[in-house]
This record gives sequence, C-alpha cells and structure tokens, in this order.
Amino acid sequence: MADIRVTPLSGRDYEVAIDGTSRHRVTVPARFGDEDLERVVRTSFEFLLEREPASSILSEFSLDVIGRYFPEYEDELPRRLA
Repeated sequence: MADIRVTPLSGRDYEVAIDGTSRHRVTVPARFGDEDLERVVRTSFEFLLEREPASSILSEFSLDVIGRYFPEYEDELPRRLA
C-alpha cells in the first residue's frame, strides 16, 4: 500500500503526497460534508490508487471530478467511509 500523506492547506484545500514522490493539491466540495475531510481525501486517493498509478493522477483537482473518470466513485465512497 502506498504511503499517503494528507496536509491541510486552507479551507477545504489539501496537499497529498504519495510515497514522497507525487504531490497533488485537492479541494473537497461542500457536498462532501464537513466531517473528517482528511479522511475523505485519503480514502479518495486509496480509491484512485487501486485504479491508476500516482503519476496518472491529476496534480490539482476537486474531488468531485473523480466520478467523471470512475463513475463508481460516488457510490463507493460512502461505503468506504462507513
């Protein structure tokens, strides 16, 4: 499993480092709720890394775009967070 480090930046923005080599800046939309946003970000990256290498993940994006590439994300995220 990859080493995923989530660092809060400001507001709903986070920096994610994967194995110390890949860096990403992500925004968590309000519709994802307000509780434990770092966990939402980490779980979302675990989901992505099961489907593609870190080098294929966009360097900057909002979490709501994941569903455009992987339609199952919207249904699977709540189950993973439960």
